[in-house]
Amino acid sequence: MDTGDAKQGRINPKLWEAPEMRDALASRNISEVYRQLRKHGVSQRQIAAMTGQSQSEVSEILKGRQVMAYDVLSRISAGLGIPRGYMGLAYDEATEIQVVGAADEQQAEEDESVKRRKFLAHAAQVTMGAAVFGPASDAWAASPARTPAPGRIGMTDVRQVEAATRALRALDYQYGGGFCRDAVVAQLSWGQQMLQASGTELVKSRLYVALADLHSLAGWTSFDIGLIDSARGHFANALDLAKQGENHPLVANILYRMGRVYLHQEAPNDALKLFQLGQIAAQESGSELAVAVLCANEAWAYAMMGNAEQAIKLLGRTRDEFARADLANAESWVRFFNETDVYAMVGTVHTALAQQADTAHTKYAIPALTRAIGDYGDDMARSRTFNLSMLATNHMIDGDIDHGAKVGGKALDAAEGLKSARIEQRMRPLKEEAARRSNNSDARELVERMTTFFA
Repeated sequence: MDTGDAKQGRINPKLWEAPEMRDALASRNISEVYRQLRKHGVSQRQIAAMTGQSQSEVSEILKGRQVMAYDVLSRISAGLGIPRGYMGLAYDEATEIQVVGAADEQQAEEDESVKRRKFLAHAAQVTMGAAVFGPASDAWAASPARTPAPGRIGMTDVRQVEAATRALRALDYQYGGGFCRDAVVAQLSWGQQMLQASGTELVKSRLYVALADLHSLAGWTSFDIGLIDSARGHFANALDLAKQGENHPLVANILYRMGRVYLHQEAPNDALKLFQLGQIAAQESGSELAVAVLCANEAWAYAMMGNAEQAIKLLGRTRDEFARADLANAESWVRFFNETDVYAMVGTVHTALAQQADTAHTKYAIPALTRAIGDYGDDMARSRTFNLSMLATNHMIDGDIDHGAKVGGKALDAAEGLKSARIEQRMRPLKEEAARRSNNSDARELVERMTTFFA
């Protein structure tokens, strides 16, 4: 590049168009962005001057330090002259109002059970073959705020959306939806506009699927911080896009995730209906792994309704389908369901049954949850926290109060760094079991600590 531009506080705009640079920007790999700049003759001092960072900070980033804070990413984008959309930063006040607040404000007065029935009807229409991108889809959310977008797109543009989605999903798993939802919505605000761009049929089909997955992630992160109406809107749009892209495994995955929202709301009947619709899409896809995911969650819904026979039957089918699954070639959005998650779901279902006054199920829940917890790494911190809470609950039910309180304390420790509104609800059974045993000092101390933590 022309180093004279950098000395004058400018970067040649053509540099941002290089494939390796676009990939780095899409995944917000600032270390690689800076390395690419250095290759083109931009010094650390020049990068520091343009971004408002110290040279030592630039040096640390070049050595691999991650940059995740939205305001820092925005400052880097503005200082270096990077098109904001390339980093998924096309996020302004109008977009924020639209994606964060509008759906919640418009539907705030509507009864939740009515909203669930409306979404179920929409899901049934999409799953059973209704047309998409019609008036029904428009009803879920207004058009996103406009920022400049390409007039024509290629596969590289779609891959950038996919790369950003992977990176943001990893952040959600590790830190919770509150840590990355704004970035997901910003990326979606940019990516959604590509629907208006020209491109080959193959590119457009893959774009539908990529944006469906991104909408699904927006729905999941919205759910994780308690924005149920926004989650519902994103999942509805995700369904339409996945159907348009003719991707049955993704349709199944979206329905599974929305079903989980309803389990969280303690509406297992409504959740089960979504899981059953998802099962249709999963079977059409031919993906045993997708079928296994839906079976496991159907089992959870039945367990919450106290139907132990159906729950256990579906757990057995979960294991069978998982054993037949082609894990190496599974779609990215279902690949999360590995052997660890099978154990976690077995523990979850037996925990739900144990809470229905059938305490014999703790003997199945405890070893399954213990196995899952041991296998979860730091990249799955939220799941590990949820499983620790369930394990502690089972020990309490089983009469091992001291150990239950100890494991409950570990669950709270694990929850410290998470930004997830679901934690309190998922830990409520543990708090209730500990409160019933308040004559025990360890149980009493755990209740006090939980009360303080969630205050």
